[in-house]
Amino acid sequence: MARTVWDSTVGKKTVMAVSGLVMLLYLVAHMIGNLKIFFGTEEFNHYAHWLRTVGEPFMHYEWTLWLIRVVLVVAVVAHAVSAYQLSRRDIKARPSKYVHKKARAGYATRTMRWGGVILGLFIVWHLLDLTTGTVHSGGFETGKPYQNVVDTFSTWYGNVVYIVAMLALGLHIRHGFWSAAQTLGAGSRTRDRVLKTTANVLALLLTIGFIAVPVGVMTGVVS
Repeated sequence: MARTVWDSTVGKKTVMAVSGLVMLLYLVAHMIGNLKIFFGTEEFNHYAHWLRTVGEPFMHYEWTLWLIRVVLVVAVVAHAVSAYQLSRRDIKARPSKYVHKKARAGYATRTMRWGGVILGLFIVWHLLDLTTGTVHSGGFETGKPYQNVVDTFSTWYGNVVYIVAMLALGLHIRHGFWSAAQTLGAGSRTRDRVLKTTANVLALLLTIGFIAVPVGVMTGVVS
């Protein structure tokens, strides 16, 4: 039954919708945590340490954090694979381009595809920068996330990569939230306006919230 559902177009769209909403919940929590950097070094570093001790003593050190990471990896992989397969299925279904194009739909589709690629590459860079420290500038310091964030956004390329990715994220959420709602049957003639407004507000708040951190470093508010 699971294979039958996965092989269907509706099944893949449902997987995309559910995995997307899981990642959206994480992004909201992640943005709120990031904004703690404006309360100073001690507050931000304490928050980062707390993430590793959530659930203690029932959960061992970092077990909860690793559980969250596993769920996110599963969600990202499921989202990417279903998106790719749906895209390939769509191309095979209509190998020749339509004579009359719907500009808005075409733009939204292209934005989602390229936005997904940009975000996928960004996730890899972000992990190598602030989690493993592999590509970090200024010397990665374990246990000092505040200083590591400041180091990253003290470089022009760190700011460019992050801001471009967050703009892509905003567009992705704006269209993705609406699509997920339709896929899961939440849309209706009376609720469409509310769902569209919610999608726009979420996209705007998350974009501004995430970009506020590099802007804070660039302007010296965070230093």
